[in-house]
Amino acid sequence: MTRVKTGPYRHRRHKKVLKLTKGQRMTRHFLFRRANEALLKSLWYAHRDRRTRKRDLRKLWIARINAAARLNGTTYSRLIGAMRKAGILINRKMLADLAVRDPQAFAAVVAQALK
Repeated sequence: MTRVKTGPYRHRRHKKVLKLTKGQRMTRHFLFRRANEALLKSLWYAHRDRRTRKRDLRKLWIARINAAARLNGTTYSRLIGAMRKAGILINRKMLADLAVRDPQAFAAVVAQALK
């Protein structure tokens, strides 16, 4: 097998990693090995937290719906069950937005579900 020198390729790869770790502290933005470790860790965190964000937002929506439902004399679980029985198909994101921005419309949805 022939020998392949990796000079230009390695230099490009190192520059790419160092560019991606710009803004990191101490040696993590100018030493390749430390920068590569930091990059791998930050990409892993980014991947993990994209999924976590979805969970956190759903929790927030549920908390908002529950608070608004209690102002209308019911609880979150009773409201969701009643909406399902009544055939009202509004997702939690839209329901939470209604609860925050338009309480009268939310009250109308609750009244329709509990009717």
